[in-house]
Amino acid sequence: MADVKTDITAITSIHAPVLLQDCVDLVTPALQHEGSIVVDCTLGLAGHATAFLKAAPSATLIGIDRDAEALALATERMRSEGLEKRFIPAHAAFDDIDEVLRENHIDGIDAAFMDLGLSSLQIDEADRGFSYSHDTALDMRMDTTQSVTAATILATYDVRELAKIFREYGQERFASLIARRIVEARQSQPFTTSGQLVRLVDDVIPKAHRATGNPAKRVFQALRIEVNGELDKLQRTLPKIALHLRTHGRLVVESYHSLEDTTVKRFMSQGLTVDVPANMPVVPDDAQPFFAALTRGALKASKEELARNTRSSSVRLRAVELVRPIPHRWIARLEDAAGRASQKEVR
Repeated sequence: MADVKTDITAITSIHAPVLLQDCVDLVTPALQHEGSIVVDCTLGLAGHATAFLKAAPSATLIGIDRDAEALALATERMRSEGLEKRFIPAHAAFDDIDEVLRENHIDGIDAAFMDLGLSSLQIDEADRGFSYSHDTALDMRMDTTQSVTAATILATYDVRELAKIFREYGQERFASLIARRIVEARQSQPFTTSGQLVRLVDDVIPKAHRATGNPAKRVFQALRIEVNGELDKLQRTLPKIALHLRTHGRLVVESYHSLEDTTVKRFMSQGLTVDVPANMPVVPDDAQPFFAALTRGALKASKEELARNTRSSSVRLRAVELVRPIPHRWIARLEDAAGRASQKEVR
């Protein structure tokens, strides 16, 4: 890695956090008391995190990121902003939030924030393999210490497995055809570069049936999700966060594709609705909603935001507040949900 101080100056000068003011307005009202704690589960380059700490001078922020390079840059940014005394970095995946809080002797938190998009660091560094715009190694790991890469998946998954991830995670209508061609092609030459995959997808998808943009976009999205276990991690992290929130704590999430947003929406809706059969004449106290919506549906980027930051085009921002302690019946359900999701690991 290049010099950290040089990198943070260069990168943060072009990195624009998505919906920054909206996120600050949703997160920081819960952080105005002494000793308040916010967890940024997707720290990245700390664009949102530094703004939270500036708007909440009594708060401490725990920044979680499994990308060691991003964590080093974010830590340097905190130092340069004079915020390091209220910042605790944690090199971990966000579904390790239980362990991170336990290691720091923290039981309850006042807010949690998740920005589920790729960071500028991951997009802009060509050798990370996330972008189909650069011909580079098929990597796509957010945590470069893990062994499974996109190349590993393309070399080892059979036709059925490849088609499933392209269909489910990429919503690619030609998933089966692309999977078959990959398995055929790898017999003579393994897939090692993004350019190889882009060319194959370009050759397979009929031009008359293409959406706008690069035809390989959906395949790359699917591989990235599979490499990093993104949806499984999200499904088990959301209930963990809820169980750590203090009353009047807030959960704020930015999603960038429909699979993420659907997962977040379904989770939040569980706490936003009355937990009784329809037409019940009396609703018991422990069946009342424990979340209150802070957004009407999902917030999207305004025209002004889109003009400033093209990466905000697909963002969906949702937020809830824990308005009362989670009922005992729901605690068991949330613990069970986190446990079930934890059984799904990246191959």
